[in-house]
Amino acid sequence: MHIPPTITRSFLPQLFTLTAWDQLQPYFDQLLIREINSVTDLKKWLEDKSELDAFLEEDMAWRYIKMNINTKDEGLQQSFNFFVTEISPKVSPLNNKLEKKLLDSQFINQLEKDTYFIMIRGIKKSVELFRDENIPIQTRLEQKSQEYGAIAANMSVEIQGVKMTLQRAAKFYENTNRSLRQEAFEKINTRRLEDKDTLNSLYTELIADRNQVAFNADYKNYRDYMFDAMGRFDYSPQDCFDFHKSIEQVLMPYIHQLELERKKALNLTFLRPWDKSVDLTGKQPLKPFDSGDELLDKSIRVFNQIDPYFGDCLITMRDRKYLDLESKDGKAPGGFNYPLYESGIPFIYMNAVGTFRDMVTMMHEGGHAVHSFLMHNLPLVDLQSTPSEVAELASMSMELISMDYWNVFFESEGDLNRAKIEQLEGVLQTLPWVATIDNFQHWIYQNPTHTLKDRYDAWGRINSKFSGTLTDWNGWEEAKSNTWQRQLHLYEVPFYYIEYGMAQLGAIAVWRNYKMNPSKAIADFKSSLKLGYTKSIGDIYETAGIKFDFSPEYVKELIDFVWSELAKLK
Repeated sequence: MHIPPTITRSFLPQLFTLTAWDQLQPYFDQLLIREINSVTDLKKWLEDKSELDAFLEEDMAWRYIKMNINTKDEGLQQSFNFFVTEISPKVSPLNNKLEKKLLDSQFINQLEKDTYFIMIRGIKKSVELFRDENIPIQTRLEQKSQEYGAIAANMSVEIQGVKMTLQRAAKFYENTNRSLRQEAFEKINTRRLEDKDTLNSLYTELIADRNQVAFNADYKNYRDYMFDAMGRFDYSPQDCFDFHKSIEQVLMPYIHQLELERKKALNLTFLRPWDKSVDLTGKQPLKPFDSGDELLDKSIRVFNQIDPYFGDCLITMRDRKYLDLESKDGKAPGGFNYPLYESGIPFIYMNAVGTFRDMVTMMHEGGHAVHSFLMHNLPLVDLQSTPSEVAELASMSMELISMDYWNVFFESEGDLNRAKIEQLEGVLQTLPWVATIDNFQHWIYQNPTHTLKDRYDAWGRINSKFSGTLTDWNGWEEAKSNTWQRQLHLYEVPFYYIEYGMAQLGAIAVWRNYKMNPSKAIADFKSSLKLGYTKSIGDIYETAGIKFDFSPEYVKELIDFVWSELAKLK
C-alpha cells in the first residue's frame, strides 16, 4: 500500500502526552521567542508550529470521538471538557500571538504565493477577528453545543417490544406496512417533542452567546461574523441567496413531480409524513449489509474498483481500527470523518443499522477519508484544512461515482436499480432541505432579538418555500414546526450547511464527467483533492473539471442531467 506514514515529531517529544497546561506552554514560548532570520528559518518555524497544531488537533479529536462513542461515560466527557476548558482558552491567545509573529515577519513575502497565499489570507482575517473577551464565550459555546448530542443520544422509543435509538426506529419508515410506519413516526416525533422546550432553550442560549461574539468583534450580526470567521472569501451571502432562489425556481417543480409519482404509485388520496421513504414497488427496504464489518468489507471492494488507492485508504483504516460504524445505546447520533493530522489516518464515525442510507453514508465518509489521505503530504496543517465546500465535494462525488459498483451490495438488478433511483431522488430532495436550513440560519442571526414565536413563524415561512405541497401533516403540525430541531448543525456547527448544497451541485458535475470519461474524471478529481487548501474554491473546482456556479441556468443543466439519468432507471 502507498498510504503515507504517521508523522515523526521533531519539535515535540515523540511520546509527549497532554495532561496539564504546564506541559504544553513551553513549546508555545519557544515559538514566540525564536528568531527568524531568513525565509528558511520562517519555513522551519511554520513546520514546528504545524507540528504543534497537528498534535493539539488530534488530541482533541480523540477526546471528542471517544466521548461521542459512549456518552454515558462521565470520564470521557470530563476528558473532553478538560481540553475545552483548560487547554483551548489558553491556546487561543497564544495562537493569536504566533499568527501576528508570522504576519510581522519581514520574510513573509518571500514565501511561495502558490502554496501560502490562501493560508496567509486566512491568518490575516483570524488576527483581525480575535478578541480576548470572546475566549470565555467561545469556551462556553464549545461546551454547550455538545449538549445537543447528549440530549439526542438519550432519545429512544419502543417498537414491537424492542427499545431502540431513533436512528434504528427510523428504519421502519421504509417498511411496507403502513400502520407500522405510522406507529414509528408517531413514537419518534412524540419522543422528540418531549425535549422541544429543552432544545429551544439551548438554541436560544447558543444564539445569545454567538451574537455576543459577533458584537465584541465589531460586527452587526453573527452571520456576517461567521462568513469571515469561516474564511468565506470566495462567495458572499448574496451567493447563498442566489442558491436558494435557484433551488426554489428550478428544482421545486421536479420535487412536485416526484411527489405526484409517489402518491400515484402508493394509490393514496394524499401523502402522510410516514409515506415518504417506503419503496414504491411495495418491496421491503433494501438491506445492503447486516453488520459493520460487512459494510466495511463491501465498501473496500467498491473503492478498489473506482481506484485501488481509494481501497487502500479504507484497508489502512480497518487495520488500524480507525472506524466505529454501528449504532448502539449511548452513542451520540450522526456520522463524520475526523481528520487526524499527526496519524495521517482519519477516523470514520457512524450509526449504521443496516439501511441503504447507512451504505451511502459510508461512501460519503469514505470520500472524506480519501481526501484526508490525498492531502497528507502537504507540509502544514493549515494547507490541509480545506473549506467545507471542497471537503463535501470529495464526499458527495464519491456517493455518485460509486454507484457503478453497487452490485457489490445488491445481487439482483432490480435492487440495484432501486438503490440508484433512491440515491438520485435523494440528491434532488437534499437540495431543498439544505436551502431551508441555510435560509433559516440567515434569518436567525440577522434578527438577533427575535422571539420564540418569531422563530417558529420564520421556520414555517421558509420551510413552505422548499417543501412539497402534497403531504398532509394534519394532527402533527407541532412536529412539522419543530423539524429544524433534528438538524444538529444548527446547534453544533452554525452556518456549516450550505456547503452540502454547493458541493452536491459540484458532485453532480463530477459524476457527469465520470459518465463521459471515467479515467480522466478520476484523475482530475484526485488532482483537485491533492491541492488541499492551497487554491481558491473556484480554482479547486476548476481543477476537478467543474464550475462553482449557482445560477439558474447552470443549476438547471445539472438537475436536468440527474433527471435524465433517473428516467433511464425507471
